[in-house]
Amino acid sequence: MSQVTPNMIKELRERTGVGVGKCKEALEEAKGDMDLAISNLRKAGAATAVKKQGRETNEGAIAVSENDKRIAVVEVNAETDFVAKNEAFIKFLEEIAKEAAETNPASLEQFVEQKFSKDPSHTIEQYRTTIVQKIGENIQIRRLHIIPKANDRSVGAYSHMGGKIVTIVEISGSPDEVNLAKDIAMHTAAAAPEYLSPEKVPSDILDHERDIAKSQVQNKPAEIVNKIVDGKLKAFYDSACLLCQKYIRDDTMTISELVNQKSKSTGRSLEVSDFIRWVVGQK
Repeated sequence: MSQVTPNMIKELRERTGVGVGKCKEALEEAKGDMDLAISNLRKAGAATAVKKQGRETNEGAIAVSENDKRIAVVEVNAETDFVAKNEAFIKFLEEIAKEAAETNPASLEQFVEQKFSKDPSHTIEQYRTTIVQKIGENIQIRRLHIIPKANDRSVGAYSHMGGKIVTIVEISGSPDEVNLAKDIAMHTAAAAPEYLSPEKVPSDILDHERDIAKSQVQNKPAEIVNKIVDGKLKAFYDSACLLCQKYIRDDTMTISELVNQKSKSTGRSLEVSDFIRWVVGQK
């Protein structure tokens, strides 16, 4: 049995909004299993909306670098937020993001082993080591993502809280909808969708949500249960799926309806084809 710690109780409370006492009981019953504790609280009706992540402890920042061919997103972690705001750290992050956009590495592993263009006597990893020595605190290039540009696609990026949250939205069907993509990227930062659309929700997640919904409905005819479960699944989609979410700038329409409206006004078939939402330290 895993020992239930104050930090575990704190995380469960942050993710579920349930009181400290019930969180402690749920963790004890689940023998320290966080996911099981959340599931049991939801089945009991004590928790409804659950955050995917608790508060993260890793510090750092995320940078976006863009050129004519691609956009690169890079996260670099530090031990403290103080260092993440250090001028040398910020310069390193920006240089690394620009290097990734220019060189288009296939993976993070490949990227850190390649030569640094500003000083070919060093690899990216060796350059990182010199920054660690200069700052006096461990820093790590945690992840990178490369998004190629295309003639039939628009890509919009948004950075929030000084690079603590970065979102990218891709719209297929036109290269002229960067502003729309940026608007939806800003929405994505605030609304925190987990999936693009209901069709993108993994089957195991959907089965789990359906099981939770059924457990909350008792002693009713099957047809009533099915209607209630369908309603709860729709509420889940409206919360978790980007295209189903209400647009933060106009809650009379969903993101899907916003894009359809733009399609009609431009005469082009537009579609949100992908998005990413990175939070510093996110697992």
